[in-house]
Amino acid sequence: MKVAIIKYNAGNIRSVEFALKRLGVNCEITDDPERIKAADKVIFPGVGSAGVTMQYLRERKLDRLIRDLTQPVLGICLGQQLMCSYSEEDNTPCIGIFEQRVKKFEPKLKVPHMGWNAIRNLKSPLFNPELENQYVYFVHSYYVEVCEHTAATTDYIVPFSAAMHYRNFYATQFHPEKSGSVGETILRNFLQNT
Repeated sequence: MKVAIIKYNAGNIRSVEFALKRLGVNCEITDDPERIKAADKVIFPGVGSAGVTMQYLRERKLDRLIRDLTQPVLGICLGQQLMCSYSEEDNTPCIGIFEQRVKKFEPKLKVPHMGWNAIRNLKSPLFNPELENQYVYFVHSYYVEVCEHTAATTDYIVPFSAAMHYRNFYATQFHPEKSGSVGETILRNFLQNT
């Protein structure tokens, strides 16, 4: 199986690569459109700024490429947010796979939301039933409201989409690569069950 990790100015690409290697999966970090299109599975990770990242993707036409992929794609953290239509971060038009808008947390509690929270209401091939109420690791200041594409929820200030799913596109607001054995199970499910 060929797994491509989309290369751009994101901070957690190597940690995703290491997580896949722990699962015995070889992967390629690339921004080459042909190599991405030829992959069996594509991972779109992200730690960074929505505006800067979308500019990088648009300059290389990777925004259109990602939207047109037909194999399973997994967006992580900023990757999930950029798969939406618009982000309040830098007033950024995004890729538009999910119609939702990405909102900034109101600072009623500490922002960014950072730490371990339980995921609930799981409905996606990413999740086994036993993952209900298990804890995963989050670091983010922006979120997607619960919507028709929500595949898991978490509560922090408000209930929000901890994961999303639409057609061949999967996404997690949390970092499976930093979420221990639960995260490894989710990555394995993406590789084997989507």
